[in-house]
Amino acid sequence: MSTTLDLALAPVTPGAPARTYLVKTLGCQMNVHDSEHMAGMLEQAGYVPAGPEDAAAEAADVIVINTCAVRENAADKLYGNLGRLAGTKRGRPGMQIAVGGCLAQKDRAGIVERAPWVDVVFGTHNLDVLPVLLERARHNEQAEVEIAESLQVFPSTLPTRRESVYAGWVSISVGCNNTCTFCIVPHLRGKERDRRPGEILAEVEALVGQGAIEVTLLGQNVNSYGVGFGDRTAFAKLLRAAGAVDGLERLRFTSPHPAAFTDDVIDAMADTPTVMPQLHMPLQSGSDRILRAMRRSYRAEKFLGILDRVRAQLPDAAITTDIIVGFPGETEEDFAETLRVVEASRFASAFTFQYSPRPGTPAADLPDQLPKAVVQERYERLHALQQRISLEENQAQVGRTVQVLVAEGEGRKDGATARLTGRAADNRLVHFSAGAEAPRPGDLVTVVVSHAAPHHLVADGAVPVVRRTRAGDAWERRTSGGDGHEGPQDGGSACGTPAARGPVSLGLPTARG
Repeated sequence: MSTTLDLALAPVTPGAPARTYLVKTLGCQMNVHDSEHMAGMLEQAGYVPAGPEDAAAEAADVIVINTCAVRENAADKLYGNLGRLAGTKRGRPGMQIAVGGCLAQKDRAGIVERAPWVDVVFGTHNLDVLPVLLERARHNEQAEVEIAESLQVFPSTLPTRRESVYAGWVSISVGCNNTCTFCIVPHLRGKERDRRPGEILAEVEALVGQGAIEVTLLGQNVNSYGVGFGDRTAFAKLLRAAGAVDGLERLRFTSPHPAAFTDDVIDAMADTPTVMPQLHMPLQSGSDRILRAMRRSYRAEKFLGILDRVRAQLPDAAITTDIIVGFPGETEEDFAETLRVVEASRFASAFTFQYSPRPGTPAADLPDQLPKAVVQERYERLHALQQRISLEENQAQVGRTVQVLVAEGEGRKDGATARLTGRAADNRLVHFSAGAEAPRPGDLVTVVVSHAAPHHLVADGAVPVVRRTRAGDAWERRTSGGDGHEGPQDGGSACGTPAARGPVSLGLPTARG
Protein backbone atom coordinates (compact mmCIF):
# COMPACT_ATOMS: atom_id res chain seq x y z
CA MET A 1 0.00 0.00 0.00
CA SER A 2 1.38 3.40 -0.97
CA THR A 3 1.14 5.70 2.01
CA THR A 4 2.13 8.75 -0.07
CA LEU A 5 -0.62 8.04 -2.57
CA ASP A 6 -3.19 7.39 0.15
CA LEU A 7 -2.46 10.69 1.85
CA ALA A 8 -2.43 12.63 -1.39
CA LEU A 9 -5.86 11.47 -2.50
CA ALA A 10 -9.04 13.06 -1.18
CA PRO A 11 -12.58 11.86 -1.95
CA VAL A 12 -13.91 15.37 -2.51
CA THR A 13 -12.23 18.09 -4.58
CA PRO A 14 -12.43 21.45 -2.73
CA GLY A 15 -15.43 23.38 -4.01
CA ALA A 16 -16.93 20.37 -5.81
CA PRO A 17 -20.21 18.77 -4.71
CA ALA A 18 -19.73 15.94 -2.23
CA ARG A 19 -19.91 12.48 -3.76
CA THR A 20 -22.93 10.45 -2.67
CA TYR A 21 -22.94 6.85 -1.45
CA LEU A 22 -25.35 3.97 -0.90
CA VAL A 23 -24.57 0.80 1.09
CA LYS A 24 -26.69 -2.25 0.20
CA THR A 25 -26.64 -5.06 2.78
CA LEU A 26 -27.14 -8.72 1.90
CA GLY A 27 -27.10 -11.04 4.88
CA CYS A 28 -27.17 -11.23 8.64
CA GLN A 29 -27.07 -8.87 11.60
CA MET A 30 -23.27 -8.89 11.54
CA ASN A 31 -23.42 -7.60 7.98
CA VAL A 32 -25.89 -4.90 8.96
CA HIS A 33 -23.52 -3.65 11.64
CA ASP A 34 -20.54 -3.86 9.27
CA SER A 35 -22.51 -1.72 6.83
CA GLU A 36 -22.95 0.90 9.54
CA HIS A 37 -19.16 1.02 9.85
CA MET A 38 -18.75 1.31 6.07
CA ALA A 39 -21.18 4.22 6.00
CA GLY A 40 -19.37 5.87 8.90
CA MET A 41 -16.00 5.63 7.17
CA LEU A 42 -17.37 7.03 3.93
CA GLU A 43 -18.95 9.98 5.72
CA GLN A 44 -15.72 10.63 7.61
CA ALA A 45 -13.97 10.68 4.22
CA GLY A 46 -16.36 13.34 2.91
CA TYR A 47 -19.05 11.33 1.15
CA VAL A 48 -22.73 12.00 1.87
CA PRO A 49 -25.64 9.54 1.87
CA ALA A 50 -27.76 9.44 -1.28
CA GLY A 51 -31.19 10.94 -0.73
CA PRO A 52 -34.24 8.64 -0.48
CA GLU A 53 -35.23 8.98 -4.15
CA ASP A 54 -31.66 8.49 -5.41
CA ALA A 55 -31.17 5.54 -3.06
CA ALA A 56 -34.35 3.90 -4.36
CA ALA A 57 -33.14 4.45 -7.93
CA GLU A 58 -29.57 3.33 -7.06
CA ALA A 59 -28.39 6.70 -8.34
CA ALA A 60 -25.31 7.29 -6.20
CA ASP A 61 -21.69 8.06 -6.98
CA VAL A 62 -20.54 5.10 -4.92
CA ILE A 63 -22.55 1.92 -4.32
CA VAL A 64 -21.17 -0.59 -1.83
CA ILE A 65 -22.65 -4.10 -1.72
CA ASN A 66 -21.97 -5.87 1.58
CA THR A 67 -22.34 -9.58 0.85
CA CYS A 68 -23.24 -12.83 2.59
CA ALA A 69 -21.86 -16.27 1.70
CA VAL A 70 -23.99 -18.47 3.94
CA ARG A 71 -26.90 -19.31 1.65
CA GLU A 72 -26.88 -20.87 -1.81
CA ASN A 73 -28.45 -17.85 -3.48
CA ALA A 74 -25.91 -15.39 -2.00
CA ALA A 75 -23.87 -15.33 -5.20
CA ASP A 76 -27.02 -15.09 -7.33
CA LYS A 77 -28.12 -12.06 -5.32
CA LEU A 78 -24.74 -10.38 -5.66
CA TYR A 79 -24.37 -10.91 -9.41
CA GLY A 80 -28.00 -10.02 -9.99
CA ASN A 81 -27.34 -6.69 -8.28
CA LEU A 82 -24.10 -6.20 -10.19
CA GLY A 83 -25.71 -7.00 -13.52
CA ARG A 84 -28.39 -4.38 -12.91
CA LEU A 85 -25.81 -1.80 -11.80
CA ALA A 86 -23.69 -2.30 -14.93
CA GLY A 87 -26.23 -0.41 -17.00
CA THR A 88 -26.59 2.29 -14.34
CA LYS A 89 -22.85 2.79 -14.30
CA ARG A 90 -22.63 3.16 -18.07
CA GLY A 91 -25.05 6.09 -17.87
CA ARG A 92 -23.38 7.69 -14.84
CA PRO A 93 -19.76 8.76 -15.50
CA GLY A 94 -17.53 8.49 -12.45
CA MET A 95 -19.78 6.05 -10.60
CA GLN A 96 -17.95 3.38 -8.57
CA ILE A 97 -19.08 -0.02 -7.35
CA ALA A 98 -17.48 -1.75 -4.35
CA VAL A 99 -18.09 -5.28 -3.06
CA GLY A 100 -17.26 -6.29 0.51
CA GLY A 101 -18.28 -8.86 3.10
CA CYS A 102 -18.18 -12.65 3.27
CA LEU A 103 -18.59 -13.44 -0.42
CA ALA A 104 -15.86 -10.92 -1.25
CA GLN A 105 -13.57 -12.60 1.29
CA LYS A 106 -14.34 -15.96 -0.36
CA ASP A 107 -14.31 -15.12 -4.08
CA ARG A 108 -11.71 -12.32 -4.06
CA ALA A 109 -10.49 -11.32 -7.54
CA GLY A 110 -13.01 -13.72 -9.06
CA ILE A 111 -15.65 -11.03 -8.56
CA VAL A 112 -13.83 -8.62 -10.87
CA GLU A 113 -13.20 -11.40 -13.36
CA ARG A 114 -16.91 -12.14 -13.52
CA ALA A 115 -18.05 -8.51 -13.26
CA PRO A 116 -15.21 -6.33 -14.63
CA TRP A 117 -17.18 -3.12 -14.02
CA VAL A 118 -16.61 -3.55 -10.24
CA ASP A 119 -14.05 -1.00 -8.96
CA VAL A 120 -13.21 -2.29 -5.46
CA VAL A 121 -13.27 -5.64 -3.65
CA PHE A 122 -12.43 -5.84 0.07
CA GLY A 123 -12.94 -8.48 2.75
CA THR A 124 -14.32 -9.01 6.22
CA HIS A 125 -10.95 -8.37 7.90
CA ASN A 126 -10.16 -4.96 6.40
CA LEU A 127 -13.29 -2.83 6.35
CA ASP A 128 -11.14 0.19 7.15
CA VAL A 129 -9.54 0.29 3.67
CA LEU A 130 -12.76 1.04 1.78
CA PRO A 131 -12.31 4.82 1.30
CA VAL A 132 -8.63 4.41 0.35
CA LEU A 133 -9.39 1.68 -2.19
CA LEU A 134 -12.11 3.80 -3.80
CA GLU A 135 -9.70 6.70 -4.25
CA ARG A 136 -6.91 4.45 -5.46
CA ALA A 137 -9.24 2.91 -8.05
CA ARG A 138 -10.21 6.38 -9.28
CA HIS A 139 -6.59 7.50 -9.43
CA ASN A 140 -5.28 4.35 -11.14
CA GLU A 141 -8.38 3.85 -13.28
CA GLN A 142 -8.40 0.13 -12.54
CA ALA A 143 -10.04 -2.26 -10.09
CA GLU A 144 -8.50 -2.56 -6.63
CA VAL A 145 -8.78 -5.89 -4.78
CA GLU A 146 -7.44 -6.12 -1.24
CA ILE A 147 -8.26 -9.09 1.00
CA ALA A 148 -6.61 -9.48 4.41
CA GLU A 149 -6.13 -12.94 5.93
CA SER A 150 -6.69 -11.78 9.51
CA LEU A 151 -8.39 -8.91 11.28
CA GLN A 152 -6.54 -5.65 10.71
CA VAL A 153 -8.64 -3.25 12.81
CA PHE A 154 -11.35 -4.24 15.28
CA PRO A 155 -14.54 -3.00 13.55
CA SER A 156 -15.91 -1.37 16.69
CA THR A 157 -13.09 1.17 16.66
CA LEU A 158 -14.21 2.44 13.25
CA PRO A 159 -16.52 5.40 12.62
CA THR A 160 -20.16 4.33 12.61
CA ARG A 161 -23.22 5.74 10.90
CA ARG A 162 -26.02 4.13 12.89
CA GLU A 163 -29.19 3.19 11.03
CA SER A 164 -31.23 3.99 14.12
CA VAL A 165 -30.71 6.52 16.89
CA TYR A 166 -33.06 4.74 19.29
CA ALA A 167 -31.84 1.11 18.92
CA GLY A 168 -28.33 -0.04 18.09
CA TRP A 169 -25.92 -2.95 17.79
CA VAL A 170 -22.83 -3.39 19.96
CA SER A 171 -20.36 -6.09 18.90
CA ILE A 172 -18.87 -8.06 21.77
CA SER A 173 -16.75 -10.35 19.59
CA VAL A 174 -15.89 -11.20 16.01
CA GLY A 175 -15.19 -14.59 14.46
CA CYS A 176 -16.15 -18.10 15.53
CA ASN A 177 -14.34 -21.07 17.09
CA ASN A 178 -16.93 -23.70 16.15
CA THR A 179 -16.48 -26.19 13.31
CA CYS A 180 -20.03 -26.81 12.08
CA THR A 181 -19.69 -28.83 8.88
CA PHE A 182 -22.27 -26.78 6.95
CA CYS A 183 -20.87 -23.35 7.84
CA ILE A 184 -18.24 -21.30 6.04
CA VAL A 185 -18.32 -18.38 8.50
CA PRO A 186 -15.22 -19.36 10.57
CA HIS A 187 -13.18 -19.54 7.36
CA LEU A 188 -14.36 -16.10 6.28
CA ARG A 189 -14.40 -14.25 9.61
CA GLY A 190 -11.63 -16.07 11.46
CA LYS A 191 -11.28 -17.28 15.02
CA GLU A 192 -13.24 -15.61 17.79
CA ARG A 193 -11.75 -12.45 19.23
CA ASP A 194 -13.41 -10.92 22.27
CA ARG A 195 -13.53 -7.25 23.16
CA ARG A 196 -12.70 -6.22 26.70
CA PRO A 197 -15.79 -5.67 28.90
CA GLY A 198 -14.87 -2.05 29.60
CA GLU A 199 -14.83 -1.23 25.89
CA ILE A 200 -18.24 -2.81 25.39
CA LEU A 201 -19.79 -1.00 28.34
CA ALA A 202 -18.29 2.29 27.19
CA GLU A 203 -19.95 1.83 23.79
CA VAL A 204 -23.29 0.98 25.38
CA GLU A 205 -23.04 4.09 27.56
CA ALA A 206 -22.13 6.22 24.52
CA LEU A 207 -25.13 4.91 22.58
CA VAL A 208 -27.45 5.60 25.48
CA GLY A 209 -25.93 9.05 25.84
CA GLN A 210 -26.85 9.74 22.20
CA GLY A 211 -30.48 8.77 22.79
CA ALA A 212 -30.71 5.00 22.32
CA ILE A 213 -32.92 3.12 24.76
CA GLU A 214 -32.36 -0.34 23.23
CA VAL A 215 -29.09 -2.16 22.56
CA THR A 216 -28.44 -5.58 21.03
CA LEU A 217 -25.17 -7.33 21.95
CA LEU A 218 -23.86 -9.01 18.81
CA GLY A 219 -21.49 -11.92 18.19
CA GLN A 220 -21.25 -15.15 16.22
CA ASN A 221 -21.64 -17.06 19.52
CA VAL A 222 -22.30 -14.51 22.23
CA ASN A 223 -22.41 -16.98 25.11
CA SER A 224 -18.85 -18.16 24.42
CA TYR A 225 -17.72 -14.60 25.17
CA GLY A 226 -14.86 -14.50 27.66
CA VAL A 227 -13.05 -17.66 26.55
CA GLY A 228 -10.37 -15.48 24.97
CA PHE A 229 -9.44 -13.93 28.30
CA GLY A 230 -10.15 -16.92 30.53
CA ASP A 231 -13.56 -16.19 32.05
CA ARG A 232 -16.32 -18.58 31.02
CA THR A 233 -18.88 -16.69 33.10
CA ALA A 234 -18.09 -13.39 31.38
CA PHE A 235 -21.23 -13.24 29.24
CA ALA A 236 -23.60 -13.50 32.20
CA LYS A 237 -21.59 -10.80 33.97
CA LEU A 238 -21.70 -8.65 30.84
CA LEU A 239 -25.49 -8.96 30.62
CA ARG A 240 -25.87 -7.78 34.20
CA ALA A 241 -23.41 -4.90 33.78
CA ALA A 242 -24.80 -3.70 30.45
CA GLY A 243 -28.34 -4.05 31.74
CA ALA A 244 -27.50 -1.72 34.60
CA VAL A 245 -26.38 1.18 32.35
CA ASP A 246 -28.41 4.20 33.37
CA GLY A 247 -30.99 5.13 30.74
CA LEU A 248 -30.98 1.77 28.91
CA GLU A 249 -34.47 0.27 28.82
CA ARG A 250 -34.10 -2.76 26.56
CA LEU A 251 -31.14 -5.13 26.21
CA ARG A 252 -31.06 -8.02 23.72
CA PHE A 253 -28.39 -10.37 22.37
CA THR A 254 -27.83 -12.63 19.37
CA SER A 255 -26.94 -15.35 18.76
CA PRO A 256 -26.07 -17.93 21.43
CA HIS A 257 -25.04 -21.53 20.82
CA PRO A 258 -26.93 -24.32 22.64
CA ALA A 259 -23.72 -26.22 23.46
CA ALA A 260 -22.34 -23.36 25.56
CA PHE A 261 -25.60 -21.94 26.94
CA THR A 262 -25.36 -22.15 30.72
CA ASP A 263 -27.71 -21.53 33.62
CA ASP A 264 -25.80 -18.47 34.79
CA VAL A 265 -26.91 -16.74 31.57
CA ILE A 266 -30.53 -17.68 32.23
CA ASP A 267 -30.18 -16.35 35.79
CA ALA A 268 -28.75 -13.08 34.46
CA MET A 269 -31.62 -12.77 31.98
CA ALA A 270 -34.19 -13.31 34.72
CA ASP A 271 -32.49 -11.06 37.27
CA THR A 272 -31.88 -8.09 34.94
CA PRO A 273 -35.11 -6.19 34.19
CA THR A 274 -33.70 -4.55 31.08
CA VAL A 275 -32.91 -7.91 29.41
CA MET A 276 -35.91 -8.57 27.20
CA PRO A 277 -37.91 -11.84 27.43
CA GLN A 278 -36.81 -13.26 24.09
CA LEU A 279 -34.18 -15.69 22.91
CA HIS A 280 -32.93 -16.79 19.50
CA MET A 281 -31.61 -20.34 19.94
CA PRO A 282 -30.49 -22.10 16.71
CA LEU A 283 -31.66 -25.73 16.63
CA GLN A 284 -30.51 -26.65 13.06
CA SER A 285 -31.85 -30.21 13.39
CA GLY A 286 -33.87 -32.27 15.85
CA SER A 287 -32.06 -35.49 14.95
CA ASP A 288 -29.13 -36.42 17.18
CA ARG A 289 -27.57 -38.34 14.29
CA ILE A 290 -27.69 -35.29 12.04
CA LEU A 291 -26.47 -33.00 14.82
CA ARG A 292 -23.39 -35.22 15.13
CA ALA A 293 -22.84 -35.02 11.37
CA MET A 294 -23.17 -31.24 11.60
CA ARG A 295 -20.64 -31.17 14.48
CA ARG A 296 -23.21 -29.46 16.66
CA SER A 297 -22.06 -30.47 20.14
CA TYR A 298 -25.48 -30.79 21.81
CA ARG A 299 -28.39 -33.16 21.38
CA ALA A 300 -32.14 -32.65 21.07
CA GLU A 301 -32.97 -33.34 24.70
CA LYS A 302 -30.32 -30.91 25.91
CA PHE A 303 -31.79 -28.29 23.59
CA LEU A 304 -35.30 -28.86 24.91
CA GLY A 305 -33.96 -28.74 28.47
CA ILE A 306 -32.52 -25.27 27.83
CA LEU A 307 -35.90 -24.04 26.62
CA ASP A 308 -37.61 -25.52 29.68
CA ARG A 309 -35.20 -23.75 32.03
CA VAL A 310 -35.56 -20.45 30.19
CA ARG A 311 -39.35 -20.62 30.35
CA ALA A 312 -39.27 -21.61 34.02
CA GLN A 313 -37.61 -18.27 34.81
CA LEU A 314 -39.05 -16.19 31.95
CA PRO A 315 -42.53 -17.62 31.31
CA ASP A 316 -43.39 -14.99 28.70
CA ALA A 317 -40.20 -15.42 26.67
CA ALA A 318 -40.60 -15.67 22.90
CA ILE A 319 -38.07 -18.19 21.55
CA THR A 320 -37.06 -18.32 17.90
CA THR A 321 -34.66 -20.54 15.97
CA ASP A 322 -32.85 -21.56 12.76
CA ILE A 323 -33.42 -24.97 11.14
CA ILE A 324 -31.72 -26.64 8.16
CA VAL A 325 -33.77 -29.12 6.14
CA GLY A 326 -32.19 -31.77 3.93
CA PHE A 327 -28.67 -32.04 5.37
CA PRO A 328 -26.72 -34.81 3.57
CA GLY A 329 -27.86 -38.23 4.72
CA GLU A 330 -31.01 -36.95 6.44
CA THR A 331 -33.60 -39.74 6.44
CA GLU A 332 -37.36 -39.46 6.87
CA GLU A 333 -36.83 -40.66 10.45
CA ASP A 334 -34.30 -37.88 11.06
CA PHE A 335 -36.72 -35.33 9.67
CA ALA A 336 -39.52 -36.71 11.86
CA GLU A 337 -37.29 -36.01 14.86
CA THR A 338 -36.95 -32.39 13.73
CA LEU A 339 -40.75 -32.11 13.48
CA ARG A 340 -41.06 -33.60 16.97
CA VAL A 341 -38.61 -31.13 18.50
CA VAL A 342 -40.24 -28.18 16.72
CA GLU A 343 -43.67 -29.23 18.02
CA ALA A 344 -42.28 -29.52 21.54
CA SER A 345 -40.32 -26.25 21.37
CA ARG A 346 -43.27 -23.99 20.48
CA PHE A 347 -41.07 -21.46 18.71
CA ALA A 348 -42.59 -18.03 18.18
CA SER A 349 -40.99 -18.08 14.72
CA ALA A 350 -38.29 -19.93 12.85
CA PHE A 351 -35.95 -19.33 9.96
CA THR A 352 -36.02 -22.52 7.93
CA PHE A 353 -33.38 -23.16 5.28
CA GLN A 354 -33.03 -25.78 2.60
CA TYR A 355 -29.52 -27.22 2.84
CA SER A 356 -27.25 -26.22 -0.01
CA PRO A 357 -23.58 -27.22 -0.35
CA ARG A 358 -21.17 -24.38 0.33
CA PRO A 359 -17.80 -24.98 -1.36
CA GLY A 360 -15.06 -25.12 1.23
CA THR A 361 -17.22 -26.71 3.95
CA PRO A 362 -16.88 -30.38 5.01
CA ALA A 363 -20.58 -31.04 4.39
CA ALA A 364 -20.21 -30.15 0.72
CA ASP A 365 -18.15 -33.32 0.21
CA LEU A 366 -20.39 -35.67 2.18
CA PRO A 367 -22.10 -38.53 0.35
CA ASP A 368 -25.89 -38.88 0.23
CA GLN A 369 -26.71 -35.34 -0.92
CA LEU A 370 -30.50 -35.30 -1.05
CA PRO A 371 -32.53 -34.71 -4.22
CA LYS A 372 -33.98 -31.22 -4.48
CA ALA A 373 -37.55 -32.54 -4.63
CA VAL A 374 -37.14 -34.39 -1.31
CA VAL A 375 -35.68 -31.33 0.41
CA GLN A 376 -38.44 -29.09 -0.96
CA GLU A 377 -41.20 -31.41 0.23
CA ARG A 378 -39.74 -31.62 3.74
CA TYR A 379 -39.22 -27.88 3.81
CA GLU A 380 -42.88 -27.31 2.99
CA ARG A 381 -44.01 -29.66 5.75
CA LEU A 382 -41.78 -27.96 8.30
CA HIS A 383 -42.91 -24.54 7.14
CA ALA A 384 -46.58 -25.51 7.51
CA LEU A 385 -45.97 -26.87 11.00
CA GLN A 386 -44.17 -23.74 12.15
CA GLN A 387 -46.83 -21.51 10.57
CA ARG A 388 -49.46 -23.26 12.68
CA ILE A 389 -47.40 -22.99 15.86
CA SER A 390 -46.55 -19.33 15.25
CA LEU A 391 -50.22 -18.49 14.73
CA GLU A 392 -51.23 -20.37 17.88
CA GLU A 393 -48.52 -18.70 19.94
CA ASN A 394 -49.50 -15.26 18.62
CA GLN A 395 -53.21 -15.89 19.18
CA ALA A 396 -52.35 -16.54 22.83
CA GLN A 397 -51.24 -12.89 22.98
CA VAL A 398 -54.70 -11.54 22.11
CA GLY A 399 -56.07 -9.48 24.99
CA ARG A 400 -52.64 -8.88 26.51
CA THR A 401 -51.32 -5.40 27.23
CA VAL A 402 -47.88 -4.93 25.69
CA GLN A 403 -45.38 -2.09 25.51
CA VAL A 404 -44.13 -1.34 22.01
CA LEU A 405 -41.01 0.54 20.93
CA VAL A 406 -42.19 2.50 17.89
CA ALA A 407 -40.16 1.78 14.76
CA GLU A 408 -39.44 3.75 11.64
CA GLY A 409 -40.48 2.14 8.37
CA GLU A 410 -40.85 -1.44 9.59
CA GLY A 411 -44.52 -1.86 8.70
CA ARG A 412 -44.74 -2.11 4.92
CA LYS A 413 -48.53 -1.51 4.86
CA ASP A 414 -48.70 1.14 7.58
CA GLY A 415 -49.50 3.87 5.07
CA ALA A 416 -52.48 1.97 3.70
CA THR A 417 -53.79 0.88 7.10
CA ALA A 418 -53.13 4.14 8.99
CA ARG A 419 -51.22 2.12 11.58
CA LEU A 420 -47.79 2.46 13.15
CA THR A 421 -45.45 -0.44 13.89
CA GLY A 422 -42.96 -1.44 16.56
CA ARG A 423 -41.59 -4.26 18.66
CA ALA A 424 -42.99 -5.61 21.90
CA ALA A 425 -40.63 -6.53 24.73
CA ASP A 426 -40.53 -10.12 23.45
CA ASN A 427 -39.60 -8.78 19.97
CA ARG A 428 -42.93 -9.64 18.33
CA LEU A 429 -43.87 -7.23 15.56
CA VAL A 430 -46.94 -5.17 16.51
CA HIS A 431 -49.06 -2.99 14.20
CA PHE A 432 -51.24 -0.54 16.14
CA SER A 433 -53.68 2.30 15.56
CA ALA A 434 -51.89 5.55 16.28
CA GLY A 435 -54.64 7.53 18.01
CA ALA A 436 -54.73 11.31 18.29
CA GLU A 437 -51.28 11.63 19.90
CA ALA A 438 -49.06 10.21 17.17
CA PRO A 439 -45.88 8.80 18.76
CA ARG A 440 -42.47 9.20 17.16
CA PRO A 441 -40.04 6.39 16.33
CA GLY A 442 -38.23 5.73 19.60
CA ASP A 443 -41.26 6.49 21.78
CA LEU A 444 -42.92 3.73 23.81
CA VAL A 445 -46.63 2.99 23.57
CA THR A 446 -48.82 0.69 25.64
CA VAL A 447 -51.45 -1.15 23.59
CA VAL A 448 -53.86 -4.08 23.89
CA VAL A 449 -53.46 -6.86 21.32
CA SER A 450 -56.72 -7.29 19.39
CA HIS A 451 -55.85 -10.02 16.90
CA ALA A 452 -52.93 -12.02 15.54
CA ALA A 453 -51.36 -13.45 12.41
CA PRO A 454 -48.41 -15.88 12.16
CA HIS A 455 -45.83 -13.10 11.77
CA HIS A 456 -47.31 -10.15 13.65
CA LEU A 457 -49.81 -8.86 16.19
CA VAL A 458 -52.39 -6.12 15.69
CA ALA A 459 -53.64 -3.68 18.33
CA ASP A 460 -56.73 -1.87 17.09
CA GLY A 461 -59.49 -0.33 19.15
CA ALA A 462 -58.13 0.97 22.44
CA VAL A 463 -56.24 4.26 22.20
CA PRO A 464 -52.53 3.64 22.87
CA VAL A 465 -50.89 5.22 25.89
CA VAL A 466 -47.84 7.13 24.64
CA ARG A 467 -44.66 7.70 26.61
CA ARG A 468 -42.46 10.21 24.84
CA THR A 469 -38.81 9.27 25.33
CA ARG A 470 -35.41 10.85 24.84
CA ALA A 471 -34.99 8.24 22.06
CA GLY A 472 -37.92 9.86 20.28
CA ASP A 473 -36.28 13.24 20.92
CA ALA A 474 -33.07 11.93 19.31
CA TRP A 475 -35.01 10.69 16.28
CA GLU A 476 -36.68 14.10 15.96
CA ARG A 477 -33.31 15.86 16.09
CA ARG A 478 -31.90 13.61 13.38
CA THR A 479 -34.88 14.03 11.05
CA SER A 480 -34.80 17.80 11.52
CA GLY A 481 -31.17 17.91 10.35
CA GLY A 482 -29.25 17.27 13.55
CA ASP A 483 -26.09 15.16 13.66
CA GLY A 484 -27.01 11.51 13.43
CA HIS A 485 -23.72 9.62 13.19
CA GLU A 486 -20.77 8.79 15.34
CA GLY A 487 -17.18 9.84 14.94
CA PRO A 488 -14.24 7.46 15.32
CA GLN A 489 -14.28 7.77 19.10
CA ASP A 490 -17.91 6.64 19.36
CA GLY A 491 -18.14 3.57 17.19
CA GLY A 492 -17.41 1.13 19.39
CA SER A 493 -26.27 -16.86 14.99
CA ALA A 494 -25.55 -13.69 13.96
CA CYS A 495 -24.46 -15.12 10.59
CA GLY A 496 -27.04 -17.35 8.97
CA THR A 497 -29.99 -15.47 10.41
CA PRO A 498 -31.22 -12.79 8.04
CA ALA A 499 -31.36 -9.31 9.48
CA ALA A 500 -34.67 -7.82 10.46
CA ARG A 501 -36.39 -5.57 7.94
CA GLY A 502 -36.08 -1.82 8.32
CA PRO A 503 -33.73 0.41 10.26
CA VAL A 504 -34.54 -1.00 13.68
CA SER A 505 -32.20 -3.97 14.01
CA LEU A 506 -33.29 -5.85 17.09
CA GLY A 507 -31.55 -9.15 16.61
CA LEU A 508 -34.34 -11.60 15.89
CA PRO A 509 -36.14 -12.81 12.78
CA THR A 510 -39.40 -11.21 11.71
CA ALA A 511 -40.41 -13.84 9.18
CA ARG A 512 -39.35 -17.25 8.01
CA GLY A 513 -36.88 -17.81 5.23
